[in-house]
Amino acid sequence: MRIRPTAALTGALIGMSTLFLSPAVAQADQPDDQAQQTVTIAHRGASAYAPENTLAAVDAADDLGITWVENDVQRTKDGELIVMHDTTLNRTTDAEEVFPDRAPWKVSDFTIDEIRQLDAGSWFSTEFAGEGVPTLEEYLDRVEHNHQKLLLELKAPELYPDIERQTLRELRREGWLDRRHVKHKLIVQSFSGEAVKQVHDLRPDIKTGFLGTPALGDLATYAEFADQINPSYKTIDADYVAAVQDVEGAHGRPFEVYAWTVNDGPTAVDIAGMGVNGIITNKPDVVRDALEDAGYEVPAAPAEAS
Repeated sequence: MRIRPTAALTGALIGMSTLFLSPAVAQADQPDDQAQQTVTIAHRGASAYAPENTLAAVDAADDLGITWVENDVQRTKDGELIVMHDTTLNRTTDAEEVFPDRAPWKVSDFTIDEIRQLDAGSWFSTEFAGEGVPTLEEYLDRVEHNHQKLLLELKAPELYPDIERQTLRELRREGWLDRRHVKHKLIVQSFSGEAVKQVHDLRPDIKTGFLGTPALGDLATYAEFADQINPSYKTIDADYVAAVQDVEGAHGRPFEVYAWTVNDGPTAVDIAGMGVNGIITNKPDVVRDALEDAGYEVPAAPAEAS
């Protein structure tokens, strides 16, 4: 796991435009019920059942009654935001076959028109042959259509200058920066502390998460711009979780902890027993059912209409 040093977070940021200077939404006025719940988040969609980070994976999570989906956002050569985990295309698409002379098939070396030629489903199963790589716009539309919520990760933002601001513009255009979405349906996270800080500075009302397991002595730094500390489940114990939750995050509420990536019921119950607020998983139905059977309160699927 790559965690950026906190000392690097003191760098100056690009000046903010009035596009993002909206009044902060006071999250402290929300009901303090998170501690009694363990949220299940579908990692890259329900990626055990459909190809990761595709619209099919969003729908698979919806079919299972899962409210929250997680994704990864990157940028093409010609500036289009797409949903893709790896910084190269060859693991989850047929890029090697379609563009055999373009190794190492970096996302940033391909235009959106080229990426639209790729099959992002056949590697997973013939059932999903022809599934495409979605743009962020397409992904947001599908999540909204399904009345789901989004844990959005800025993937490798150091490769894509100003992707934080561009992602916020896209969210704004798609209606995801109104009060309802910001308060109840959106979290932005990254392994890059600088990127999380940039998002918080541009839109301080958005809930943000830092991906990693920072030293407890560094939590005060992250508390200036993050609301969550989201570690690998293999790196934490109950004492660490409790210590993190003793610190107030950027909106004056205790840090939340979303642990990743847990894919079996017994482990999910063990991790929930540490007091985490959420579990990120490729098998959200398995985790949800195990938690329910163990007596944990698992938020129900959304009932609101768009």
